[in-house]
Order: sequence, then C-alpha cells, then structure tokens
Amino acid sequence: MREMKATDPLRSSTELSEGKEKLRLKQEVGLISSVSLIAGTMIGSGIFMSPEWVLHHMGNPASSLLIWAACGLLAMFGALSYAELGTIIKESGGDYIYILRIFGSFPAFIFAYTSVILVRPAGLAAVCLSFAEYAIAPFYPGCSSPQVAVKCTAAACILILTIINSLNVRLATSVMNIFTAAKLLALLVIVVGGLVLLAKGQTQSFQNGFQGTTAGIGAVGVAFYQGLWSYDGWNNLNYVTEELKKPEVTLPRALMIAIPLVTCLYVLVNVSYLAAMTPSELLSSGAVAVTWGDKVLGSWAWLISLSVALSTFGSSNGTFFSGGRVCYIAAREGHMVNILSMVHVRRLTPSPALLFTSAMSLIMIISGSFTTIVNFFSFMAWLFYGMTISGLLYLKIKKPELPRSYKVPIIIPIIVLMAAVYLVLAPIIDQPQIEILYIVLFIFSGIIFYFPLVRFKYHPRFLQRVTLHLQLLLEVAPTTGDAD
Repeated sequence: MREMKATDPLRSSTELSEGKEKLRLKQEVGLISSVSLIAGTMIGSGIFMSPEWVLHHMGNPASSLLIWAACGLLAMFGALSYAELGTIIKESGGDYIYILRIFGSFPAFIFAYTSVILVRPAGLAAVCLSFAEYAIAPFYPGCSSPQVAVKCTAAACILILTIINSLNVRLATSVMNIFTAAKLLALLVIVVGGLVLLAKGQTQSFQNGFQGTTAGIGAVGVAFYQGLWSYDGWNNLNYVTEELKKPEVTLPRALMIAIPLVTCLYVLVNVSYLAAMTPSELLSSGAVAVTWGDKVLGSWAWLISLSVALSTFGSSNGTFFSGGRVCYIAAREGHMVNILSMVHVRRLTPSPALLFTSAMSLIMIISGSFTTIVNFFSFMAWLFYGMTISGLLYLKIKKPELPRSYKVPIIIPIIVLMAAVYLVLAPIIDQPQIEILYIVLFIFSGIIFYFPLVRFKYHPRFLQRVTLHLQLLLEVAPTTGDAD
C-alpha cells in the first residue's frame, strides 16, 4: 500500500483531473448507458426468485405487494440522497469515497476491506450462480442440474465478464444496454400476460388479500431483505461518477428514470405471478418465473429460462462494472495495494482491479449459496448505507455552504436512515443468528491490517517488486489521481 496524501477531505473531483498528460478513466457513460447501468443491475435474478420468499415472510399477497412497492420507494429515496452526495463529491467510488471524505480513513478502510473482499465478490458469485442454474436448466429437463456444471458455467460467466470489462468501457456499457433491453422485454411479456389473465377474471389470489398478515418485526425485516435484494444496484451509478458525461445532470436524471421504471415493473410482475398462480402454488415453486411460463406460455415456456439467464448475465455485468471500480478507487486512495489503482495504458480500463474482483468471485463460487448470501449481503449493505446517509445529513446540517447542483429535502435521508437502522437491528432483535456475529467479527478484523499498513505506513519491499513486475506484465500505469 502506498502513502496517502494530505488533502482536503471534501476536495472536488476536478482536482483529480488536472494535468492532461496523465492517465484517467474516460468519461464515456451517457444518460442512456447510465439508465441501463442502474436498471440493468437492479433487474437481475431477484424478481425471478425473491417473490416467493417475500410472500412467505409476509403471509399474504396484498402485504407482499406493499413490501415490493415500499422497497421501490426506499430505493428511490436512497438514490435521491446519493445523487446529492454525488454532486458534492464528484468522485467515483460510491459509499467508499463518501465515507472517506466525510468520516475519514479508518471507516472508509473498513468499508473497502469488507466490500472488496467479501460483499461485492459474494454478490457477484451469487448472481452468476443463478445465471448458471437457468442457463443450463434446458439441458437437464425433469431433474436438478449437477453442481459441477453449475459452478463451471458460473466461473465461465465471470471470466467472460472480466474480458469484456477489461477490453473497453464502451464495450461493457454496450453489453449492459443490449441485455437491459432484452430483460425489459421479458418483463413486459410477463406483465402483459398477467393483465390478460386479470381481464379474464383470474383474481382469486387477491380476494381477502390481507388475511394472515405477518406482524413480527423480524419477519418484515427479512421480507424487506428479499425485496431489496431485487432492487440492489440503485446506487451503482455513484461508483462510476468520474466516467459520467456531465455527472451533475446525468446522475439525478438517470435515477429518476430508472428506479420508478423498475418499481412499476416489479409490482406489475408480482401481480402477474399472483394472477397465474395461487399463493400456495407460488410458495411451492422453486422458480416462480418458470412456473409462470409453464402455466401461461405452454410450449414457449423455455423463453422464460432464456430471459432469466439474459437478465442475470446483464445484472452480473453491471455489478462487475461498478464493483471493480470500488477496488480501483480504494487502491487509489491508499487502502489497497498500489497495483489495483492502475489502468491499462491503451484501453484505459482498471484491469488489475477487475482481475482481483474476478479472482475473489471465483473463490466465492466454490462455496457460494444464493439464499444465504441474500440475507447477509443485505445486512452488511444496509449497515454501510446507513453510515453513508448519516454523512449526508452531517453535510446538510454542518456544511450547507458546499456547492451542489442538486438538493434533496432533508426528510428523505432521515427516512432512509431510519429504515437502515430498522433493517439492521430488527432481524437481530427478533431472530438472532450466529452468522451475524461472524460477519461483525470479519468487519472488525480489518483493524489488524489497517494500523500497520495504512496508519503506520508499513510497506514491505517485496510488494514494491511485485507491483513493478505486475505493472510490466499487465501494461498498466498510475492514473491522474495518484501519478503525482
């Protein structure tokens, strides 16, 4: 790890772009690609797998639909709050860079350590495993797919994404645009099919819709975890702020287009599921979308498996695109090894950071479990979301003079912070699990690395030699932010 520089904690991103002769990431992500990045990452495997778990925890169709709408509203509030942060701190890195600039080095290192090593790779591995399940399902009709085939397919998916994202930013965003269009078309097919069923009078699932509603705070919290997993990605655009064209305009506009669109689609898709299936059928379905296809599309049901595979691949690409940037920005700020802060000298992509994220995800695939990851990913994510939102409230109250092109009403981040506190504490209070203790211990294990490597700047000589060799091998060089 290299030495961190003494700079103003809330420096503008324009300071990072002085000196035209130095390398920096290209600003190639426009409004359409930004909307595609948000919607493409949000619409992954969740909407095809989480509905049965939301219904299971809430107990009835009407309250489960309310959860889906509430999750969309919470994601929108969170995104609007992040949009203001993005216009104050115009740097890539999302939660990491905001925590660093507002709270300082130690909390930011803990976030980066947890996110880079565990959260992002685990989430990417889970989505790629889901992609693999649906991609190879047609080859094993009537039986479950072999785990070896599933894991190999998921690993191949990660390797393909590594190549795509390492070659060119424009290629990566083009892939997002294409797959986002494909998955939106698939969701529209499900929505239209549901509307046709409703027009034919299939409304029995909605009769006495609130009967048997779950009242436990823990169950509601876990239902939110499952729903919010499907909305995860609402803040991904903040991780690539430096690559946006006119970020002060593109960032809020893209959020205001993408998230309401996804929320409406999710609610209508769930209505379609319930129109085609009774609640008991939905709860017993291992793959809700496939069961819907069997009931509504008949011999064309294979299109749903294909659509889910396309959807999860596109979501994996969006997660990989932004997740690699977290690793890159953390390294640029001195919280990861120096090589991860460099970009390819010709392609101008953060290839070392992408390769590291890929390697960690491949390790996660070995023991990856989709269902377990969802709950604990959400727990860790909302822990840090709450910290970031509290930082915004601090800036709004203590530093209102900071220039910003977009302002969100203060009540919105307050609501998001209250929701974050609830989502972190409710499952612990109502249904405590030993795994949460393990997560907390892992988070604080970062202290072991922070003090010698970052605080006291102990730099082993062998790391410098390894960095030099890797720099020559990968053809990478420091960027504007660290090539001083």
